Amino acid sequence: MNLRPAGERALLVEVEDLGTVHRLHAALRALDPPGVTELVPGYRTLLVVADPAHAGSLDELAAALPTLELPPAEAVAGDPVEIPVRYDGEDLDEVARLTGLDPAEVVRRHAAPTYTVAFLGFSPGFPYLVGLDPALAVPRRDTPRTSIPAGSVGLAGTQTGIYPTASPGGWRLIGRTEATLFDPARDPPALLAPGGRLRFTVAG
Repeated sequence: MNLRPAGERALLVEVEDLGTVHRLHAALRALDPPGVTELVPGYRTLLVVADPAHAGSLDELAAALPTLELPPAEAVAGDPVEIPVRYDGEDLDEVARLTGLDPAEVVRRHAAPTYTVAFLGFSPGFPYLVGLDPALAVPRRDTPRTSIPAGSVGLAGTQTGIYPTASPGGWRLIGRTEATLFDPARDPPALLAPGGRLRFTVAG
């Protein structure tokens, strides 16, 4: 574990892998350290942000972190959330061409794994999912779209994700879900959380 300041009121914690990020994130959420206002997980980092009035408490937290007991990975993951998808995205045929698979095989391979939510970003509730079949790795579009409908399921590189709201984007779209991934009136607003698991199901 490597700790370093990130500005005057944040601490960047670097660890060896994504699983440790999720376990540390869960441990700190349960601990609820005084003055900490935000925890932002990444692939191998966790940013701990403090209220300016309590920024000094980050030094104490940094000293305690190496000995903090982390929960087991299975306790963080929980049961998979099932997301039904209608696989009729406008880039499905293009993905099939790029991968050398037929569209039905693209759908089968995409719906087969149990994915892990690496973190949320880009827009509120947008899940970056890991666990994609390597055969489905495709580059982003050369020209991003100016507007992608909410619920669109896309591929980019070795990741898949879901657009919670209408927004620009360059991922290749293979389907769409009616699931609401982000609702400010819901508690919590985001349907998914870092470290959680997800499975796609084929909608009729």
